[in-house]
Amino acid sequence: MTAGAYEIKLDIFEGPLDLLLYLIRKNEVDIYDIPIALITRQYMKYIDAMKSLNLDLAGEYLVLAATLTHIKSRMLLPVSEEDEEEEDVDPREELVKQLLEYKAFKEAALGLDRMSILGRDVFGRDHAGEKIEKEEQPLREIGIFELVEAFRRISLDVGQKDLMEIDVEKMSLSDRINDIVDELERRGELTFTDLLEDAGNRRRLIYTFLAILELMKLRIIRAYQAVPYGTIRICLAGK
Repeated sequence: MTAGAYEIKLDIFEGPLDLLLYLIRKNEVDIYDIPIALITRQYMKYIDAMKSLNLDLAGEYLVLAATLTHIKSRMLLPVSEEDEEEEDVDPREELVKQLLEYKAFKEAALGLDRMSILGRDVFGRDHAGEKIEKEEQPLREIGIFELVEAFRRISLDVGQKDLMEIDVEKMSLSDRINDIVDELERRGELTFTDLLEDAGNRRRLIYTFLAILELMKLRIIRAYQAVPYGTIRICLAGK
């Protein structure tokens, strides 16, 4: 079966700065001292991985890739005597400033999104808000990049099992979306691994992953993880 048999385009709903912040957090590096060569290399790997899944990348991803490559080249070039005075300016400075502004904006937006209807739309007494903030949250909500990384690991493992390719099942992305929603309504929660390992063949594997991304984009489901590389749990957004 060729890749074209299940070629589907899906818009990415998290941007290039989200990916950059994810890589900085994943590598546990200082945002003020980004190891640009390492981050650029990993960034390009994610771009290639998402392209291989037929995810429709916005032009901003490629613009940031060019920016990272340019910064990397500037940092690798030897400094001439004439340029020594200008070297006080870190070539990463503008990018760091942009990341910090975006990070602050996104954290504020996420804070509003996670508040209850009362806390978000009706400003009650202060102690009510404090009670919400102090509630324990053992699981951390994750996004597309954690799922892409998990999918790559699982698909490599599944690929080694020589899954049978049976091209008699006529499937659409909407069919797979409905199947996942129905299963979540019955069981309440599913793991990312269970959903993918039950695929049975590579066509269904790809459709399952794309269906999960589309459901997350529509905010019908949410994905959570307690620790990095731990079990990813998926549930309906309203549960």
